[in-house]
Amino acid sequence: MVPEYDYWLFDLDGTLVDVEADYRNEVMSSVEDRLGLAFTDDERYLLWHATDDLRTDILPAELTVREFWEVFDEVDDPIARAESTYLYDDADRITNIDAPSGIVTHCPAPVADVVFDHLDIRDWFETVVCCSEDLGWKPDPAPVEHAKEKMEVAYNGHEGVLVGDGACDIGAAWNAGLDGIHVERHDPDLLGHSVLGDYRLSSFADL
Repeated sequence: MVPEYDYWLFDLDGTLVDVEADYRNEVMSSVEDRLGLAFTDDERYLLWHATDDLRTDILPAELTVREFWEVFDEVDDPIARAESTYLYDDADRITNIDAPSGIVTHCPAPVADVVFDHLDIRDWFETVVCCSEDLGWKPDPAPVEHAKEKMEVAYNGHEGVLVGDGACDIGAAWNAGLDGIHVERHDPDLLGHSVLGDYRLSSFADL
C-alpha cells in the first residue's frame, strides 16, 4: 500500500518541466565556444540532465563541475529559457493531490521565477526553494529541510515524499527522512544507471 502523505515536494527541471532541445543545444554550443570544447548531442543532454558524477566524466580533468556551471549561468538567459520551457503532458496531475505541495529545485531563482510565471504554475505550490551555495544542493537534505520549515511540516510528525527524476532527488529525500519517488523521464541506458526509489513512476498518470 502506498502511504497517504501529508505533504509532497517535487523537483522542477526534468520532473515537471523540460526545455526544448533547440534551446538546450543553443546554450551548450555557447558554453562550448567559451570553454573551447566540443560535446556530442548525448553529452549535451547528460550535462544538462545527469548527475555531477557523469558531468565529471564528460568534462576535461582541468575543468570542475562548478566552473562549468558558472559559464553555463553566464549564457543561460532566463526569459529565453522560460519561453523554451514546457510542462510535461502529465504534470497537471499533481494539482489533484489533496495535500500541501512544494518545489525543491537546482534551477536558479531568477530562472525559476520566470518559468513559473511563463507557465502560470506558481499557484500550484505553497513553497518554492531554489538550491544555492549557501543553502546547499541535493542530495544535501538542507534544501528539503528548508522547504519543510516553510511549509510548517518540519516538527509535527507529518509524513512526506519528494518526487524527482534524478538520483540526487531520491538521495535528498532519504537524507531528510522522506520517501523518494523516482519518475523516469530519461533513458537509463543513456544515463548508464537506473535510479532506485521507494516507488518508480513512468508517468504522473500513475501517481
